[in-house]
Amino acid sequence: MQVLIIEDDIQTAQFIQKGLQESNYVVEHESDGQRGLERAMSNQYDALIIDRMLPSLNGLAIIEKLRGQGFNVPILILSALGDVDQRVEGLKAGGDDYLVKPYAFSELLARLQSIIRRNQPSQEVNFLHVGDLKIDLLKRKVTRAGQRVTLQPKEYILLECLMRNAGQVVTRTMLLDKVWDYNFDPQTNVVDVHISRLRSKIDRDFDVKLLKTVRGSGYILNAPDVDD
Repeated sequence: MQVLIIEDDIQTAQFIQKGLQESNYVVEHESDGQRGLERAMSNQYDALIIDRMLPSLNGLAIIEKLRGQGFNVPILILSALGDVDQRVEGLKAGGDDYLVKPYAFSELLARLQSIIRRNQPSQEVNFLHVGDLKIDLLKRKVTRAGQRVTLQPKEYILLECLMRNAGQVVTRTMLLDKVWDYNFDPQTNVVDVHISRLRSKIDRDFDVKLLKTVRGSGYILNAPDVDD
């Protein structure tokens, strides 16, 4: 990841640069606003960190010019100006986040990582696989070894939850919350009943059993290659 810091306080810039480099970022620095703008427009960066108060051209003017030219690079604004109106002004100018001085480097890093993640295109998942068990999320179709598995609506939601957490124990409480929207324990065996029905449909006719009960903990759906 390549980051440009536009900050006229050399000590602050060096501190940020050192921390980012230790976190495996490639970092460049510019202390002048106009030169920072020119560098931002002539190079491809994964993110910009821009101070508000800069010589030649202030930080908000830099951001407005970049956005006006169609640059969508994530931008984190740094400033000692931290009241609500000033933060709103920075975000309206086109900043993706606004961090008030003084700050901890750990927070700066977390905010930087967050705006970079938000800018990355999401990759929609259309299929889930666990061994030879497969869900087509668009068609809501379940197959195992190419054979169609017919599930009731709650069984389908239950299986999807287990497959999205494949290889991990999913507790009864988690299933009550995600599948039945219960935020309390209804003191029924509804989970056990549906697990039993689901197991009979996806495991009964196959030598390799995927759905297992972890006594005292919950349930786990394991692909054969991660089976204990």
